[in-house]
Amino acid sequence: MSTFARTLNPTPFGFFDNEDDFKTEADAMVTFVKRKLGDDILSVELTKKQIWSCFEESFLEYGSIVNQYQAKSQLANLLGAPTGSILSGSEQLFPRENFEFMLRRAEPYSMEAGLGGSYNTVSGSIQLIQNQQDYDIYSSLKDESGNLIFSSSANTPRTRLKIMEVFHHSPQAAYRFFDTNSAINYLNNEFSFESFTPETVFYVLPVFEDVLRGGQLNLSSRVRRSNYSYKITGTKIRIFPQPTRSDPKKLWFRIGFNPDPMNPGAYDDGTLHGVSNLSNVPYGNLRYDRINSIGRQWTRQYCLGLCKELLGHIRSKFSSVPIPGGDLQLNGADLISQGREEQESLRTELKEMLESLTYSAMLEDEAAAAENLMRILKNIPIPNGKAIIMG
Repeated sequence: MSTFARTLNPTPFGFFDNEDDFKTEADAMVTFVKRKLGDDILSVELTKKQIWSCFEESFLEYGSIVNQYQAKSQLANLLGAPTGSILSGSEQLFPRENFEFMLRRAEPYSMEAGLGGSYNTVSGSIQLIQNQQDYDIYSSLKDESGNLIFSSSANTPRTRLKIMEVFHHSPQAAYRFFDTNSAINYLNNEFSFESFTPETVFYVLPVFEDVLRGGQLNLSSRVRRSNYSYKITGTKIRIFPQPTRSDPKKLWFRIGFNPDPMNPGAYDDGTLHGVSNLSNVPYGNLRYDRINSIGRQWTRQYCLGLCKELLGHIRSKFSSVPIPGGDLQLNGADLISQGREEQESLRTELKEMLESLTYSAMLEDEAAAAENLMRILKNIPIPNGKAIIMG
């Protein structure tokens, strides 16, 4: 009698042909399926290879559904990770939680605030001309070496420009930092006197006071002093106020370009070509020797449903078989319907169970359990002598 181990190419794909547990189970499945279909009394028109093929398909289906829900729970942590190989064994691992997904989502905001991000910004300047307010950004904006910033093909098209910040010359602010509310300091501020005044008082205060004072100083500088401001119309930038000095200085800008999400430009850390969706999560097939009794029983029942459907198709080739004295009606249609219903029922049951076991669902269950526990503990009397009396 030919066994699974002695048969050449027993399954179509051969994913599990070398696993000892799968080999043993495959031979047992032949007996299980045929007896469930009435083989001791009726003839079951299924070969061993057909049953083994259904057994392989049933385990592949089980692994696919389990991996889908595992990837659903962990996709935020896996985004950007190397895609690897489907044989990497990642499906057997419990990845650690991280904040990379949230940090990546927050990067555009940090870039706008000038606190980081994945995209490069460029510093450039325009040489101000006395009594001239309007300048062409693309023909006047130069880098620190005097080269036009937009002469590089990397900085086109023109519509990609974004001015992030305009710099200006402001007085040093050491004395104002310590006592911003001093009346004399307000006067010194206007004339750029850089020294401590007799009214300056040094307080012993918490650090957050210095932080708030620095914010007040920055806002005061922007509101009270005559800084340059600008207005962009098309490719032109208009400077306010109009430069009136005989030796106008350069006006510096920090500029960026509308980011290309497929080419960040600042750096390539490999995440751009890493995991991007469910299709390239590096999950391979589950190993049968690592599946518990729950998964194995589901696989057996699903295999039986596949075999019923297959046997139904075989028997549906003819609706009846002539026998002496009449015709024998075959039950092909009934077997197909029954097999498909059992498969759908098993898939639905497994998906519902896995849905309740996603990480987010388990966190909700734990939170509800903790809340219910606190309600119960409120009704437990405090043992005598353990109470703390206040007042």
